[in-house]
Amino acid sequence: MTRSDLVEDLASRFRQLTHRDAEYAVKTILDAMSEALVRGHRIEIRGFGSFSINRRPPRMGRNPRSGESVHIPEKRVPHFKPGKALREAVDERTAELEKRD
Repeated sequence: MTRSDLVEDLASRFRQLTHRDAEYAVKTILDAMSEALVRGHRIEIRGFGSFSINRRPPRMGRNPRSGESVHIPEKRVPHFKPGKALREAVDERTAELEKRD
């Protein structure tokens, strides 16, 4: 599902929202989540999962073309851990779809 798919789904579920309002709502939520992660906060959505920042330590890599060693600096990357309810729902629904096929 893409961002535009999410906007379309939201606009179709809530008829009182215009497409523009749905787009603004999705943008606002995603911007707030991004900003919280940038500030180092953890985001937890019960029944869905949690977002946090993981630290990747510096390391030595290799340039695939030349084969020479390259220093890769430390990075902080977003990480998503699905919640129990989401994991169970995905497992059940994919099992149902496999049975139909």
